[in-house]
Amino acid sequence: MSDQLYAEPGRDLAVATRADVVVVGGGPAGFSAAVAAARQGAKVCLVERYPYLGGLASGGMVLVLDDMCAGSEITVRGICGELVERMRARGHAVYPPEGERGHDPAMFRKWSRWGLFDFNTRTKPHPICYAVAFDPDGWKRASDDMVAEAGIELRLHSLFAGSIVKDGRTVGVITESKAGRQAIMGDIVIDTTGDLDVAASAGARFSEGAYMVTTVFRLGGVNTDEAERFQFEEPARHAVLDLEARRVIGGSWDYWWLKTPLPGIVWCNCPHMTGLDGMKVEDLTRAEFEGRKRIHAMVDHVRAKLPGFADCYVVDVAPQTGVRQTRMLEGEYVVTKPDITERVHFPDSIARGRDYYTPYRALLPVGVDQLLVAGRHYSATPQAQKISREIPPCMAMGEAAGIAAAMALSAGTTVRNVDVAALQKRLRDQGADPGDKAPVWAEAAE
Repeated sequence: MSDQLYAEPGRDLAVATRADVVVVGGGPAGFSAAVAAARQGAKVCLVERYPYLGGLASGGMVLVLDDMCAGSEITVRGICGELVERMRARGHAVYPPEGERGHDPAMFRKWSRWGLFDFNTRTKPHPICYAVAFDPDGWKRASDDMVAEAGIELRLHSLFAGSIVKDGRTVGVITESKAGRQAIMGDIVIDTTGDLDVAASAGARFSEGAYMVTTVFRLGGVNTDEAERFQFEEPARHAVLDLEARRVIGGSWDYWWLKTPLPGIVWCNCPHMTGLDGMKVEDLTRAEFEGRKRIHAMVDHVRAKLPGFADCYVVDVAPQTGVRQTRMLEGEYVVTKPDITERVHFPDSIARGRDYYTPYRALLPVGVDQLLVAGRHYSATPQAQKISREIPPCMAMGEAAGIAAAMALSAGTTVRNVDVAALQKRLRDQGADPGDKAPVWAEAAE
């Protein structure tokens, strides 16, 4: 023992539970993986460190689902689509009807402040598309229902502490909670932590990247009708005052505030802060302090200056810091930026995003068996991840991972040897779009 090192004494750990499939991380990808595996008959344990499901969707309050259509074609369906419809039935989700999508200035005025437009197009105004604005507690409620209906053993308030690896394959994980340090054993483990915690602990290869982080917040008391009127009827003055507000917050998207299903409450996906490492406690702590400082400076500013915001107030700041990129798997295939931008189609595609595809190989670590990875930490270069990390495609990855795990168990094989064609068919039978059918432009490229 020294001033810099402490030798932790060895100890035997109680086994808290055993499952066929252990999913670590209850965010969008992990929730989808757990539900998909359980619906295929697997006994599933879902482990989550926070007291709710949803990850960056609910706890991080990333309150628009996008990157889920290519033009008029909806590319992410399955469990993601089911969750959307459950939220919508309760008034917790909003999306434009099919007849109001496309290039129409009137529809842009109606829907743009919901964030439901295709920001990837160069045309202005951007076309309205299938995208979804939702309420964070609505997400939690709908996902709670789906997890309970699937018979999943859910363990909230449980921190991942380490992987259990035997003879080159994962056989469980170690967690920390108020109950102490415990083991959870499983035949297959799915890493949906967002930061590759499980795979890195198991010895899988990975790369590291960094992107901006955000302390997302919501404002109440906003007169959105007046704010929208000001934007569209006084565009020159609006441009000046809106730019001032964005300078005060110190970094944001052009549309720094968006409407939510709750009247008078808007969400603000800012401030954007760079130079911080989402894997460092010191940097995450700094982000919280700096974020709140900027938030309250902006609120003071817009109350005094911006029409529609005179009576606004902070409703809440997201309990999860908006970390976009940390560790990324270096799997059997590493997706590159050209793969995304040139819309490369893969024969083993198991998930789609806007107009790009994810191969099954990008979920498979090299050298570690019975472990799958799904979510923003999938096998991709940092440049590719930045443009393919949105919530819906991550959910599609999770759904594929969950079904693949159940198929491997049923066939008595490893996840590495799953019949991908059969997996693609199973996904399509479940209402998902694995991207197995290459469009005409992709066939020409191949």
